[in-house]
Amino acid sequence: MNPTTGARKKKTYVRPMAGWWNRDPFFMRYMLREITAVAVFAYAVELMWGVIRLSQGEAAWNGWLAAVASPLGLLLNLVLLVSMVIHARSWFEIMPKTMPMMFIGGQRVPAATITRAGFAATAVATLVVLAIAWMARP
Repeated sequence: MNPTTGARKKKTYVRPMAGWWNRDPFFMRYMLREITAVAVFAYAVELMWGVIRLSQGEAAWNGWLAAVASPLGLLLNLVLLVSMVIHARSWFEIMPKTMPMMFIGGQRVPAATITRAGFAATAVATLVVLAIAWMARP
């Protein structure tokens, strides 16, 4: 009891926050998706650095290529690639939940179909870019 007001002191509930991400698989997937966004940023910085080195001349460009082709550079790019795939996969899985409902022939399009369509569009776009790059090589 508070001596000045005579009111009883209420105990407030304090929700424990330590380890909240371990309590539910949803939170683990959420945290994984969020941390892979850092890898997306890192890869963008790496590519931007390559463009900067390209603008600085042939010696700078060759130095960047050598750094990327080194064992450490290859390992970094492998980790970034895996992170980017996880990040993209999570966004394709979220896509049906975030976009307006789609109907074809009066039937609602299943979430799995929307996710597969996103994967298919990505695969086609990747193949088109690879084909253009293959045809443009000297």
